[in-house]
Amino acid sequence: MNNYNFGIVGLGVMGRNLLLNMADNGFAVAGLDLDPEKAQSLAAEAAEGHTIKVTTQAAEFVAALQQPRAIMLLVPAGKPVDAAIASLLAYLDKGDIIIDGGNTYFPDTDRRFNELAIQGIHFFGMGISGGERGARRGPSMMPGGDRKAYETLRPIFEAVAAKVNGEPCVEFLGNGSAGNYVKMVHNGIEYGIMQLIAETYDLMKRLYGFDNQTIQQTFEQWNKEELNSFLIEITAQILKKKEGDHYLVDLISDWAKSKGTGKWTSQNAMDLQVPVPVIDAAVNMRDISKYKPERAEAAKLLVWEGEAVESPSAALIARLKDALYFAIITTYAQGLAQLTVASETYSYELDLEVVTKIWRGGCIIRAELLEDFRKAYANNPALRNILLDPSVAEKLVATQASMRAILQDAIANGIPASGYVNALSYVDAYRSEKLPTNIIQAQRDYFGAHTYERIDQEGIFHTRWD
Repeated sequence: MNNYNFGIVGLGVMGRNLLLNMADNGFAVAGLDLDPEKAQSLAAEAAEGHTIKVTTQAAEFVAALQQPRAIMLLVPAGKPVDAAIASLLAYLDKGDIIIDGGNTYFPDTDRRFNELAIQGIHFFGMGISGGERGARRGPSMMPGGDRKAYETLRPIFEAVAAKVNGEPCVEFLGNGSAGNYVKMVHNGIEYGIMQLIAETYDLMKRLYGFDNQTIQQTFEQWNKEELNSFLIEITAQILKKKEGDHYLVDLISDWAKSKGTGKWTSQNAMDLQVPVPVIDAAVNMRDISKYKPERAEAAKLLVWEGEAVESPSAALIARLKDALYFAIITTYAQGLAQLTVASETYSYELDLEVVTKIWRGGCIIRAELLEDFRKAYANNPALRNILLDPSVAEKLVATQASMRAILQDAIANGIPASGYVNALSYVDAYRSEKLPTNIIQAQRDYFGAHTYERIDQEGIFHTRWD
């Protein structure tokens, strides 16, 4: 009793693999799950040399942990987290630590922090990214909130985290719900990039007539170049998988599902008045995918005859790569801009060099680009938008012609590319010193007397337009 360094509640895919990762690194760990099958499965998976205790009883689980106790919750967001906390409280003492490692909506983290502080329990949220393989071999982890509690556990988290150039992909990020917030935006960026890759695949297959093998080989090659990233890598692997004579991807339904983190990112971005149109488009496209029967009917009625396009060639592949690169940079830029404003609004005190550094390995959105972003924030910590960094801006200028050319083909042929469209529109709006929103201000004043400002004199004005 009281001999185990760390405990995890919830022995699903993430909980089980993270616990085994900790055991691999020499820590004595305990796991709790109310499902006996999950508990037994973990016990059977433990290797020789592991010090692991597994139980279905909260009292036995808590009693096994050394004090101050450190317990991570890896259960579904929402009420299950509150239920898990409630099941533990009767056995905890002041000074014990609870970590929420799930995809929790950040206001819930702030509420739980305050509720548990009254009882003397340390609490912080820590986003974890990397999926099953990452949890087992090294995830990216995003802790925030109670710095003192984090420092107590830092040796454990640094040991199990992914490493890039010897640096662990975990670091304290900021105050309050900063950890869960950064993970939420990470997932929003993930939605955006996944949508852009899907659109690229669709353009290749449906517009330009690439065969499956060529598409697969193209993604595989791109992963060796500027587009090197986890999502490009797994796309190449997915496109290689066959069942009999069929490529498996051709047999998978186009009805996409989601767990809500992309929606939360979009909703909160609107609250903060930060434009994230690629992420918005990604959420919308998952929603429209659910209307399969209506889409099938509309396909027969809303007919469009396209134009002839270029056949697959090395030049076309180069344009597609540039267009995707342009759009992915823009998606990161939108998410990072949201973090900048959120940090000020919620007093997180985020350091975006640290955020981009711990995203370089382990997580789903890890990519070669993130090192460029880290350097940009290191050179200018006050950078409001990554697109204002000269080296990043140069990448967009060099690839924008390809983006415009690809979009012309897509629009002319009725191929949906809302991620691409919103990436380009965002950049075109952001680089416009003057926008046509002056007419909107005049309209608002006309019908609602909402007033406006002028460029030729100071003050607030209202006009009797009629």
